[in-house]
Amino acid sequence: MSDAKKVALVTGAGRGIGLGIAKCLAAEGSDIVICDVHEEGEVAGGIEAVRHLGAEVLYCRSDVAEADARSRMLREIRERFGRLDVLVNNAGVAPKVRADLLEASEESFERVMRINLQGPYFLTQAVANWMIEQGGRPGRCIVNISSISATTASPSRGEYCISKAGVSMATRLWAARLGEFGIPVYEIRPGLIKTDMTAPVTEKYDKLIAEGLLVEPRWGMPEDIGRAVAMLVRGDLAYYTGQVLMADGGLSLQRL
Repeated sequence: MSDAKKVALVTGAGRGIGLGIAKCLAAEGSDIVICDVHEEGEVAGGIEAVRHLGAEVLYCRSDVAEADARSRMLREIRERFGRLDVLVNNAGVAPKVRADLLEASEESFERVMRINLQGPYFLTQAVANWMIEQGGRPGRCIVNISSISATTASPSRGEYCISKAGVSMATRLWAARLGEFGIPVYEIRPGLIKTDMTAPVTEKYDKLIAEGLLVEPRWGMPEDIGRAVAMLVRGDLAYYTGQVLMADGGLSLQRL
């Protein structure tokens, strides 16, 4: 690892959007920490793809919802790299069962909140304190991956929408708190991205896209999100802390 290279931690990066982000950051010269809940062998192809792009890769099997797992992961990163420059909070889950608001369970609400909101919030706290401890190293940033569900109501998965709205507010809170240390915090809000998570609704949204749901008539791809993160990590939008990038193909654009 060169001291000139950034070290980026991407959660939920074994596949999907997280892997797309990890690949884009690796292609631009960062070393990568891939965090995921899967056995390493289950995501070996993604890890190798990132390594093939020239990055030194550390795989941490870790559940961001668990405090001990987060602490253990950060210790592993310290031991391997000695520092951390970039945190991308991408890990997240949908409810196991889409349930109407009138019937949804408290158990599902608690699960989604712990993984999507509480875990990233306290991982950010730990990483931010470590970044502050490292001093004024340039090029540090934190990126939260939320969703159009932060502002778009889906009554069949209310807990998911509320968790992403919380991530959006967390972005503003951390941006305000970390400004004095020169650590910008951003939010990227994906729309319809083709991943394992959206596979069950592919047919539904294929039809809606064909009927004009989006301004750009295609599914988003993980690399679309990865390129946006890479731009932020490069420092292209250094004066934009706390801001939201809409990566939704125009889905949220009001049209007549």
